[in-house]
Amino acid sequence: MSIPLPILDSPAPAVSLRHLDDLWFQVAGTLCNLTCAHCFISCSPHNRRFGFLDRDTVHRFLQESVPLGVKEYYFTGGEPFLNPDMVGILELTLGYGPATVLTNGTVFKEEWLNRLRKTEDSSLYSLEFRVSIDGASAAENDPIRGSGTFERALDGVQQLLAHGFLPIVPVARMKDEQDDGELVTGLVRLLQGRGYANPRLKILPLLRLGAEAERARGYRLEERVTPEMMAGFDPGFLLCHHSRIVTDQGVYVCPILIEAADARLGRTLAEGLGDYSLRHHACYTCYQYGTICSNASGGQRDA
Repeated sequence: MSIPLPILDSPAPAVSLRHLDDLWFQVAGTLCNLTCAHCFISCSPHNRRFGFLDRDTVHRFLQESVPLGVKEYYFTGGEPFLNPDMVGILELTLGYGPATVLTNGTVFKEEWLNRLRKTEDSSLYSLEFRVSIDGASAAENDPIRGSGTFERALDGVQQLLAHGFLPIVPVARMKDEQDDGELVTGLVRLLQGRGYANPRLKILPLLRLGAEAERARGYRLEERVTPEMMAGFDPGFLLCHHSRIVTDQGVYVCPILIEAADARLGRTLAEGLGDYSLRHHACYTCYQYGTICSNASGGQRDA
């Protein structure tokens, strides 16, 4: 069981929801077929703290999202494709807007990808996949994600390519001092060798919560956002300025903080449109890097 996230007791700046551009769904809850050593919500085959969202629930929130002007939909977990309704949910969503699935790429079935290929072809909107790989070799990836997961994830990338999808490959920067240039070069070479001519990459910082706090370290006391730090800062870099996430337990402010009691905003999207104070150490990571959850690439800033 995960430890509840502490709330900072010193003053914290509040961020308003400018506009609900992106709507996330914790569609597989916290259930995953892998047990990654850096997972910030400690997803695993045994973690059922958050449950699946069924097609009807997703449909209800999609309908609620239309008058609010949502532009894009994201699906995460756990592993989304453990949800037996996942393909049908994506088929439904592509009638409302562009969709992105965050997956480990290890459980695809040809039948699913054939259906999704046909659905995207007949839709006005795009379907994106993000397949996580942590390193340019099994020696780098497998100690984090599990034995054999490197090759299984690469197989998943190749399955997507064979069906005409061009997945984004996010990779976590496992060490603070890791050179992004070397990491990108190694991954590009790897993926090109597997038939991905122009791979799309996204380098991610570590979130020092959940399993990662046990693997390496948690946040330090000084790693937080203060009111002074927001002077001249563009809040558009923060997910809470333009996104919310739906779980089976309600609407939360963002995918990173679903285990924080104060991050639960209500049962409906309408109840989740208010301001939110950056009272968690994890907000510091968003402040530093920006757009860490969306498909866009962010850049590190000095705190």
